[in-house]
Order: sequence, then C-alpha cells, then structure tokens
Amino acid sequence: MTDFLYPFIEGDERDGPSLLADLSRSAEAKAGESMQLRAATRTDASADLAAAVEAMAERFARGGRLFTFGNGGSATDAAGVAALFVSPPTGRVLPARSLAADEAVLTALGNDVGFDLVFARQLIAAARPGDMALALSTSGNSENLLIALAEARRRGVLAVGSAGYDGGRMAASGDLDHCIVVRSDSVHRIQETQAAVMVDLWRGVQQALDGPELGVT
Repeated sequence: MTDFLYPFIEGDERDGPSLLADLSRSAEAKAGESMQLRAATRTDASADLAAAVEAMAERFARGGRLFTFGNGGSATDAAGVAALFVSPPTGRVLPARSLAADEAVLTALGNDVGFDLVFARQLIAAARPGDMALALSTSGNSENLLIALAEARRRGVLAVGSAGYDGGRMAASGDLDHCIVVRSDSVHRIQETQAAVMVDLWRGVQQALDGPELGVT
C-alpha cells in the first residue's frame, strides 16, 4: 500500500530491513531537499519578505486585521498562519482570520455566486482599508485567489501572496503589493517551505512591533 508514496518500492515488501532502509533514505533525501529550498528561498526572497514584514507590522500597529486564504492544502496552511497570529506561542496576539475556515460561508458563496468569488466576496463584506490579505498557492494561478487579491488592492487592503514554481500569474500580477516566490516544482517541498517562511513572516512582524520605529509598547 506504499507504492503511491514510494514508487521505487515494488510488489514484494517482505524484506523488512531493506524496506526500512529504503524508506529512511527517501525521508532523509526529502528532508535535505526541503532544507535546501528553505535556505534558497530565504536568500532569494529576503527583500520581498522584509518588505512584507514592514508593511504588515505598520498595519497591525494601526489596528489592521489579517485575512488569509488558499485552496486545498494551501487552505490548511492559510488557517495555520491565521492561528499563529491570533494564538501565538509567544508575543502579541494579533487579529487574523482564515477565509476558508467557515464551511457554511464558503459553500454558500460557491453555490450562489461561484467558487471564483468565494474569497473576494468575503473581503468585500469584512475587510476595510488598512487591513491585510494573504493568499497562499503552490501554482500561483488560482483564479479565486487572484480575484480576491485584486479586490483587496482596490479596497486599500494590503495584498500579499506566496506561490511556488516561478510564481505563476500571482507573481506577474500588478495587484499584489508583495509576493514571496518559492522556486520549486514539487508541491510538497513548496508547501513545506511556505510554512517555514510564514513563521519567518510572523516572527518578523512580532519583532517589528516591539521595535522603536513603530512606537509600539
């Protein structure tokens, strides 16, 4: 039952020690790839990440709220980012909400106005100038994210995104204020790295809010 995860393991799984050795090597290789990608992303996207941190800290300091969203696994990651800001292990509690968290709202909008608008309509209803919108995507091409980010920008909401591969349409869009690209073609490695970068983003915002430049005590 492991062939879909580990295609190099064929039919006969009776050789336990060999199988475990193969699994261990595979896990080590994937962990190494993930660590390398995180390091590369932190270097390549350092300026984008720093700019997003500064802009978000300024908005939080003025009472802004963060709205996060994504599709599939990225919806789960977006919920994790919102939870990190609103229920941090240390530091300040900051207002954040995942727009994919309420299944009643999500399915109602998907049914009534179409899935392309499920996040944009929520921003129209809840967001105000000075707030922040953070979209997570592996491809950078999800239509509902791009529409929501464009709506955010029109409403004076800071539009931040993170995408894999080459950033896709998200990175090329003029509707984003900041885009953090994770340059990989592996969905698994992209999401692992995005999770690490989002922690960096949260930590940077916390440090900025405690710094003298924003005058927050």
